[in-house]
Amino acid sequence: MVQNYMSKFVTPEVAAKAVRSGDWVDYGFGAGFPELMDRALATRKEELKDVKIRGGLVIRPRIEVVERDPEQSAFTYYSWHIGDYERKLQSRGLVKFLPMMLRALPELYRSYIRVDVAFVPVSKPDGDGYCGLGISNYAWRTIFENARTVIFEINERLPKLQGVNGSHRVHLSEATYVVEGVHEPLPLRTYKDPSPVDIQIARNVVAEIPDGAVLGLGVGGVPFTVAKMLAESDLKDLGCWTGTISDAFLAIHKAGKLTNARKEVDAGYSTWNLAMGSQELYDWLENEPELFYPGDVDHVHSPERMGKMSNFISINGGVQLDLMGQENAESAGSRQLSGIGGQMDFLEGAFRSRGGRGYICINSSRRDKEGNLRSNIVPTIPGGSTISVPRTMVECVATEYGVAHLHGLSLGERAATMAAIAHPDFREELLQYAKDNFH
Repeated sequence: MVQNYMSKFVTPEVAAKAVRSGDWVDYGFGAGFPELMDRALATRKEELKDVKIRGGLVIRPRIEVVERDPEQSAFTYYSWHIGDYERKLQSRGLVKFLPMMLRALPELYRSYIRVDVAFVPVSKPDGDGYCGLGISNYAWRTIFENARTVIFEINERLPKLQGVNGSHRVHLSEATYVVEGVHEPLPLRTYKDPSPVDIQIARNVVAEIPDGAVLGLGVGGVPFTVAKMLAESDLKDLGCWTGTISDAFLAIHKAGKLTNARKEVDAGYSTWNLAMGSQELYDWLENEPELFYPGDVDHVHSPERMGKMSNFISINGGVQLDLMGQENAESAGSRQLSGIGGQMDFLEGAFRSRGGRGYICINSSRRDKEGNLRSNIVPTIPGGSTISVPRTMVECVATEYGVAHLHGLSLGERAATMAAIAHPDFREELLQYAKDNFH
């Protein structure tokens, strides 16, 4: 069957000629990355003008079109979500940030924005010409169905799972061109050992998680620590419904607790959109595909679907919260640190779920560059910083000093509850601000 599509197979250099000056080119999102096409497109720097490239959450150490064209004479790079590498580009003025809420992204591509060429990383095809979307389902089908030219880049290192009922599957017939070649090892996402503060925050959250909970875990130290504690706990029949599956879920699986048995949607499967972690994680996806429901953003980031499950628990990190419960999850002043991603989607999903809860986990304080202690719970989010989540959507806030439950509280009651989980050095001034401003 694959033989029927051999005419589509070309070199990356030939495929890259499909890009025209003025085009929008999509690279995708997360750890899946079209490295052969990126390299081939970069070689056309002298021939092209005003090519705009969209990507996001890049954790590999290099994007060739950016590094070979720092003057941006041919290529301009845009990111939906600032990842580790993109943060370095930002300090060099080489990335433009695009704000978005992940569940709205497919509709943006369907109705509002243009994509001319899509570089889609896929796994090796099976005998019938079907490929998997590897570790980044993203909104790829929506994107390439709206593109002029679709280029599949076969990456021999990607896990080959194709999902449930084709949820993670594409076919060679859907591509304009197909390229293949030797790839670097998949990018890995590692975690630092948790600090004593991380451990205490995780302990406070784990104490509120029931048997049979369905987990949406963000990427970061506290969610990973929560997972390790759950793996060592007496809880059972835990489920996975998450934007990014990580080694956190692998730890729960290894402990025999990730059964997905009580999920009312995708029962028996771990549901995810992206995968990011160790090679062991990627091997797990490859070797036990029957355990997973990899789905697109429309499926995984739907608050309506999350709301149909009982005890859906969303756990994410933040940068700052104020006394009203407003959260900055993504910036330091006007400097973009990451993006909101799916945080709003999962908070709303947890709110809709019977027994569900959405947690924002944050250290109560931090040290600034001069070594001074600063509170991460502030009277009000400072001007210039992003309000990622409005006060109406923040339900539970966890610090090392406890968990604040905010729903149904007045502004004054919210402020007192938030101050109670702030660092003790700042509680008095926070309470004074609340007394002066909230009645």
